[in-house]
Amino acid sequence: MSAFLLASCTSSDDAENTSAPRPTSPAPSPTGTTSGPPEKDLTERAQAAIAAVHSGTLVEAGVERVSDGIHTEPGLSKGRTYQLNLVCAGNGSARLQFVPAQAGAETSVPCDESVVQQRITGDELVRINVAGAKGSTGVIAWQIDAL
Repeated sequence: MSAFLLASCTSSDDAENTSAPRPTSPAPSPTGTTSGPPEKDLTERAQAAIAAVHSGTLVEAGVERVSDGIHTEPGLSKGRTYQLNLVCAGNGSARLQFVPAQAGAETSVPCDESVVQQRITGDELVRINVAGAKGSTGVIAWQIDAL
């Protein structure tokens, strides 16, 4: 019975002192709290998918977090045709939009590592916006090639 009381006291003591860290517990890992692969792995996979479909002369490329989105105004020559390749790796989806709207078609980009390709026509100023849907996580890689 004394062993039971000792265990009871130990449990009671732990319950009262919940703010103190337990020395035997490992520190939480930033990647352990998210579901899915770490950002570095997602970035590498997205970039590999983009590299597999590369064609033409590179104009601009990059990788951003889905939560940050892409907001770029690449220097495109008026009347020339370009290929925009996008890959979202993670969870959820993102939305691709152009300003002016006639530069390219608005479309959804699923975060399943599939490549979304879009032909765009250069204008005096083309703005490309890709915004993650609410709750979406991961990275978006993009590349613009002159054809």
